[in-house]
Amino acid sequence: MSILTTGVRRRVISTIASVAIAALASIGLGAAPASADANPNAVVSADWLEANLNNPRVKLLEVTVEDGAYARGHIRNAVEIRWHTDLVDTVNRDIVSRADFTKLAQAAGINRDSIVVLYGDNSNWFAAWGAWIFKLYCAKDVRLLDGGRAKWEADGRALTPIVPNPAKGNFTAARADSKLRAFLPEVLKVAKKQSKTKLVDIRSADEFSGKIFAAPGFDELAIRAGHIPTAVNVGWRQTLKADGTFKSRAELAAVYRAAGIDGRTPIITYCRIGERASHSWFVLSEILGYNVKVYDGSWTEYGNSVGVPIANPAGTVWGRK
Repeated sequence: MSILTTGVRRRVISTIASVAIAALASIGLGAAPASADANPNAVVSADWLEANLNNPRVKLLEVTVEDGAYARGHIRNAVEIRWHTDLVDTVNRDIVSRADFTKLAQAAGINRDSIVVLYGDNSNWFAAWGAWIFKLYCAKDVRLLDGGRAKWEADGRALTPIVPNPAKGNFTAARADSKLRAFLPEVLKVAKKQSKTKLVDIRSADEFSGKIFAAPGFDELAIRAGHIPTAVNVGWRQTLKADGTFKSRAELAAVYRAAGIDGRTPIITYCRIGERASHSWFVLSEILGYNVKVYDGSWTEYGNSVGVPIANPAGTVWGRK
């Protein structure tokens, strides 16, 4: 007969298991997804995509902002989606409407059971925005191509100038999911410490500190520089390897954990106009499974708003040399 009671035995086994898991996680082995809500299929490799280009359920979308890139060549069967005209309201500062998005998705051949794979330039900035819009309108299976267009080209994989003509799909957008989008009043509560939600500013360190108003070459500006009070700065590039592919789940969790973001409380990501914030939303929400919203108004709305507090460590003032 064992000298340990059943209860004691269970506690000993549980302790040993916990120690073993912690040890494995510390060296990057055996680490489970950061949350049960993580999507193991959120990111697809180029090999997977090549093998599934003829799969009728796979619908491929390119969201590239470089003029003429899609026309010069794109991945076979990819339908072009234009961020500036297709995924936003071109008059109001807003996302594309539910009705217009339904038309767009159906014209691209998207069905209710489609596997939607997006890719693009700028390390998938705008493809990630597209993924966020699809999830916002309740598409079931949305994925990103790891490394985007740049990695596909760097690997010497085939491109074609032939534009596909898909049959009309049957996808219908649902009401936008309020759990995925944040607005100024909610963000202001966090800035004033009236909420436990975590703000993640994914811009560069110089933008975050207020040293610069925006990265060179970008026109959308706020009248003030700096960041939203209480926000932590985790630049979007920290989520990628040198070749533009995503880091492992364990590495990504460690990147955010170092900034105090562990998924235990809700998160809001923001940048300048929302596209980079969508990239980090994809990492935090789809890869790690955290509860995340995008504040697509981002710094250009917040920094231009009257009467809201800001943090400006660099002490910059508009118009001062």
